[in-house]
Amino acid sequence: MATILRTWSYQFPWLYDTISSIAAVAVGGRDRLHRLAWQGLELPRSAVVLDLCCAHGIVTESLTAAFDQVTGLDASPKAIARARQRVPQATYVEAFAEAMPFAAETFDLVHTSMALHEMQPQQLTAIVAEVWRVLKPGGWFALIDFHRPHIPLFWPGLALFFWLFETETAWQLLDTDLAEVLHAQGFELAQQDYRLGRSLQIIHARKPVLAVSH
Repeated sequence: MATILRTWSYQFPWLYDTISSIAAVAVGGRDRLHRLAWQGLELPRSAVVLDLCCAHGIVTESLTAAFDQVTGLDASPKAIARARQRVPQATYVEAFAEAMPFAAETFDLVHTSMALHEMQPQQLTAIVAEVWRVLKPGGWFALIDFHRPHIPLFWPGLALFFWLFETETAWQLLDTDLAEVLHAQGFELAQQDYRLGRSLQIIHARKPVLAVSH
């Protein structure tokens, strides 16, 4: 059950950015955190990139430093407005992740950072199907999100953060095998890495070149 801090973090950009900065210290700083999900993928600068659930454009900013064609998508008009102000060189679309207004096989990379834990299970399945649809064959889905810690030391901090800022969907994600959800859609998993005692997971999943329609 989230507290008023969750609402404030959405209403006030400075609070959102402060929370992000504090969280990033544990993985080596903001720049490193914002690149964790997609670093290591060998993609050209001309790759067409979607920052899914881009929020205020924090990671969008890092993506535009590496790629020339970046689109940010979010369902919140306020988030889109703030992202556009922060990173005007990107293109923005206001839409739900489970119903993206893009043609099939549009993107070389779909990235999402700390967003899937906000989704109900049925939304998560729909979003993964949409990511599959808009990715080109051979394209990549790169994500970072919460994972059930395997080291007891990390449980108190994660539980406190969830209590202050998250809802029941974050707890549901801890019981969800994201790799299996992606595999069921048809993705090939190339990497599943962990940080902070496995309380964060990073996944690189590829849509096969000869992809079977779902």
